[in-house]
Amino acid sequence: MKKILIAFDGAHFSKGAFEFARRLNELQPILLTGVFLPQVDYSSALSYAQGGASAFLPLVEGYNAETVEQEVKAFEEACVRHHIEYRVHKDRYDFAMPELKKETRFADLLLLGSEMFYANLGTETPNEYLRMALHNAECPVIIAPETFNFPESNVLSYDGGEDAAFAIKSFSCVLPELCDNRTILVYATEKPRPEIPDMEYIKELSARHFSDLTLHVLEANPKKYFDTWISDIKNPILVCGSFGRSGMSQAFRRSFITEVINDHRIPVFITHR
Repeated sequence: MKKILIAFDGAHFSKGAFEFARRLNELQPILLTGVFLPQVDYSSALSYAQGGASAFLPLVEGYNAETVEQEVKAFEEACVRHHIEYRVHKDRYDFAMPELKKETRFADLLLLGSEMFYANLGTETPNEYLRMALHNAECPVIIAPETFNFPESNVLSYDGGEDAAFAIKSFSCVLPELCDNRTILVYATEKPRPEIPDMEYIKELSARHFSDLTLHVLEANPKKYFDTWISDIKNPILVCGSFGRSGMSQAFRRSFITEVINDHRIPVFITHR
């Protein structure tokens, strides 16, 4: 049995993230821990961000306990209705991100809603708190849109680097119930006559975990064409580990992963060492 976190802030309950947890529980029973984080005071967020202190955005004055209790009740009722074992953690502290980081240290997987997590921080996706959650998480993270089809295919994003190989291993260990799905390991590059880096090694590893594995070279700029390519694959989940802890924010903004998250169509599995 896996321990899976699902994090919500204030009144932003993500039905998409919960649906992913529900479907995982159907495949194999899980322990689902609902983490209810404090809300951010968006009216002060811009001045904090301009001052370079975005990691410590101020929380809403007079944390609305009644709103949170309503969300907790909805979570508990949904878990009971779908026969999911659950726990509730209400983290009412000064800053949300340090508490979420601690929670991930003691979990196998974190689920976040790409559209709902700190949605009051504006229209940018992923917003600053979502980027920080990905940056600080000490376990793999699945970012789920509010509407999606549960994965029937796995797309393993591989660039020959350590993070990509680590993500593939992490996915197979944390979600072995999805490893029998059709799986495509894709290497994207604009180089002429490309070859998959360390192909024999990555093939040897991946074939041990994924029973229906295909290796594919996408001869294109992934930031421009990856989203178009993946749209032809039936109900995929994207697996990637293309950024680490250092320099994450700028690299993430430039990454093709951002484009996939922005489209709110498919879930994305992200991890780093």
